[in-house]
Amino acid sequence: MITVGCAGFAVPATRYFKEYGFVEIQETHRAAPGPGTIRRWRREAPNQFEFAVLGPREVTQEGFRLGKVVETALAALGEVAVELKAKMAVFVAAPDFAPSRPNKTALREFLGLAKSQFEIVVFEPGLEWNPDEADSLASETSTFAARDPLQHGPSTRPTAYYRLPGPAGHKSRYEDPAIERLAELAHGARHESVHYVFTNVDMFADAKRFKKAYGI
Repeated sequence: MITVGCAGFAVPATRYFKEYGFVEIQETHRAAPGPGTIRRWRREAPNQFEFAVLGPREVTQEGFRLGKVVETALAALGEVAVELKAKMAVFVAAPDFAPSRPNKTALREFLGLAKSQFEIVVFEPGLEWNPDEADSLASETSTFAARDPLQHGPSTRPTAYYRLPGPAGHKSRYEDPAIERLAELAHGARHESVHYVFTNVDMFADAKRFKKAYGI
């Protein structure tokens, strides 16, 4: 099963819901969206629409180290997830979060706690991480490591989560050859379940082009 979506509503939610069946809610990274906003999203979304919540910035700032700050942030995120009926939480590490032994230990402990609160947990490692090493750590905790398949190739795990940040950063867009290559990789992968999430500035259009190239 392949799912395509974006990191946030790049267009009004009512229009977004007509094109995609999944979204990463970005507002939860800064502050929880208001109850009225949450109710509106849930009311306007199709029945099978899937929400994911993005982890609070406090988690990143603490380097995934457990303590009152992180535990409080996770509890607040969990409340939003319940209101949205979101089963998935996504946590993005800071670019300088290195694959050191202390950081790996902290991350394992954090992922174990997060997995006790959310059905599906995804983390995106720092830029210095080897994607396969991140995959291995994630499998130890029954979680998933996000990666860019165009940069690092596909994951070998049955379930995968891909985040597409743009070929040259957030403000760049994917040209047709890159979209076609991504579709080739998607067809060649043997995942039982996979999410492709575009996070760049042209994510709405790029994800739509990817859907067309893939044939969905």
